[in-house]
Amino acid sequence: MFVGRETELAELQSEFKNWKRKTAVLVYGKRRVGKSTLINKAADSFDGVVIDHLCVTSTFEGNMALLYQSVCTALSLPKMSFESIFSMMDYLGTLDKKILLIIDEYPYLKETGKKGEVDSVMQAVIDKLPGNVKIILCGSYISVMKELLEEDNPLYGRFSLILHIRDFDYYDAAKFYPGLSPRDKVGMYSVFGGSPYVLGLIDNTASLEVNIKKLLLPETGLVRVHIENTMIREIKKTFDTRILEALGNGKKKYSEIRDWMKIDENGLLDKQLKILLDMETIVKNEPINRKGDKKKQFYEITDNLMRFYFAFIFGRAGTITRIGPEQYYKRYFGDNLREFISRRFEGIVLEYFHRQAVSGEMSDIEDFGSYWYDDPVSKKNGEFDCVVKSAGDSYDFYECKYYDRKMTADECELEERQLVEIRGISVDRVGFVSIEGFSPKKIKDYILVDGKMLYNG
Repeated sequence: MFVGRETELAELQSEFKNWKRKTAVLVYGKRRVGKSTLINKAADSFDGVVIDHLCVTSTFEGNMALLYQSVCTALSLPKMSFESIFSMMDYLGTLDKKILLIIDEYPYLKETGKKGEVDSVMQAVIDKLPGNVKIILCGSYISVMKELLEEDNPLYGRFSLILHIRDFDYYDAAKFYPGLSPRDKVGMYSVFGGSPYVLGLIDNTASLEVNIKKLLLPETGLVRVHIENTMIREIKKTFDTRILEALGNGKKKYSEIRDWMKIDENGLLDKQLKILLDMETIVKNEPINRKGDKKKQFYEITDNLMRFYFAFIFGRAGTITRIGPEQYYKRYFGDNLREFISRRFEGIVLEYFHRQAVSGEMSDIEDFGSYWYDDPVSKKNGEFDCVVKSAGDSYDFYECKYYDRKMTADECELEERQLVEIRGISVDRVGFVSIEGFSPKKIKDYILVDGKMLYNG
């Protein structure tokens, strides 16, 4: 099932149809995010021969031998070899056929040579690309693929299209479980995130609880196996996974992570955080009204699924095995899971505002995120998690409620009174996002968003 990626699909198909210029496409994103599925879907419309090659952990020569084999298979040729990749490309240029050459997991090929060596070879391939051949480089190691975009890399400026494929947001993820209520859609996304591979494993006829017990808690649960053997395997080799455990347990600031891990200030944590940021495993945020204030910056795990894993499963494998998934769920979830989902709900609301801004539905949005305040009168400070900034430094403050009932007018008015009593903040409008809606449906002049509106229902 192909879901979403309408913009990326259209861009790829446009590249495949354009023969007036050289086409070299770079596609990258983390594992199981749907890169190959997207490329293959676009390739269905390609009017020619598609050579789909997957690089492997081997030598350069070994990878070349497999590439030649892929070429022969796609062209229905007997097994043959070429003197070099350049002679192979020259041969493809002699054919009276349009050729799409896909080189998947390019980092495996790149790492067979010294720094820049294989990239230099690929630069020459692209510079001399025959007129009937289009090429795609695809890879999952984000930090390695980003090197190709750096100015000192031989491949810099060689691509006609660059696509960074990310997980689905809350809206597109919900297309995998269309029959659920908005509340249940929020729960599924908060736990399982937006990886197309993971979303395809969910039983959309079963509850969140059933899916957690089946896919995440057992040692052999397919999603748990995916997390432990794909998502964090490379991280474990290099990084102290307690960083992610700290983040999964609500430690967001640098000092909180350092204290949780009980480590000295020797620069190692800072270095690891920077690399994890480059890998897009974590993200660094800051209040929209305190840009550049390092004291207010905080870190979060990027992926909802990984957040869930480190909050509920990491370090508890022995307990789960001893008492079983059923009893473990009964003892350790309940209120903890509801609190976890309610925190993720705030992130979903920010994703909603992002979609509204991009679509033009809320054309005055300039920024959105958290807002830090200092009240000099009460000597209190704190942070609001969901604030929208419009033109002219005006701010709309939203309270997000993952209630199992409708939010009342009295509750809205109480929240507003508490908000306006705080000194040191600039409030333009007040809004509320309640997954189950409101009673009554219109309350004063508040901006009200319910679950159906989040999903355009």
